[in-house]
Amino acid sequence: MIEVDNIHKSFGNAHILKGISTTFNKGQTNLIIGQSGSGKTVFLKCLLGLHEPEQGTISYDGKAYGKLTGDERRNLRQEMGMVFQGSALFDSMTVEGNVRFPLEMFTKQSKSEMQDRVDFVLKRVNLVDAHHKFPSEISGGMQKRVAIARAIVMNPKYLFCDEPNSGLDPKTAIVIDNLIQEITEEYDITTIINTHDMNSVMEIGKKIIFLKDGLKAWEGTNKDIFKTENEAVTNFVYSSDLFKKVRQMYLEERN
Repeated sequence: MIEVDNIHKSFGNAHILKGISTTFNKGQTNLIIGQSGSGKTVFLKCLLGLHEPEQGTISYDGKAYGKLTGDERRNLRQEMGMVFQGSALFDSMTVEGNVRFPLEMFTKQSKSEMQDRVDFVLKRVNLVDAHHKFPSEISGGMQKRVAIARAIVMNPKYLFCDEPNSGLDPKTAIVIDNLIQEITEEYDITTIINTHDMNSVMEIGKKIIFLKDGLKAWEGTNKDIFKTENEAVTNFVYSSDLFKKVRQMYLEERN
């Protein structure tokens, strides 16, 4: 669980986050949505410990980040997995090498122990025959699954995903959404996803927070988002005619 209490973050005269409070629970997919410039990326970086708020607290399973020692912060970061927007794989490393990299950097496991763990997570993301391929030799969807395998290889408590469906076709994006949700529930991870993908919002948004101008403008679930009267949310989520029709059909069926 990650608890956020009244955090503020500024850069110079620009006040980016303005008193955000929320809770991200274990074992569910928590989504952050909002227009570009709403503060999503800065918020995610605060949760990752890359930015420290000037005011407010962020607590990880009851431990306030601001009160941790340097060693405790380093240990906490090793409990975090990150799936980057562009996958951020090392082109010069094989799939296996990319996934093994965090183990080599942060553990004292033997080569056989690392290999067992790499084999396990690659099998978990349905990549059993790609060990010796390079990122340039596999599809975008497969690259994203490698990124997920690397993010979970250290068995993290917290998983952060920045636009995990960026650049993927709709069908592959659904596969990635389902995989993230399955892993989250299976390993009871606190997962936070920064996304613009409305399919993700509708499919796996167990909890959604909507940011607008650095404020938390709305909070709810993918079911709540169909019936919300919050104009800012409906204008963002139902910006296309298709989604407007879907929402109208949903409301008519309920009535």
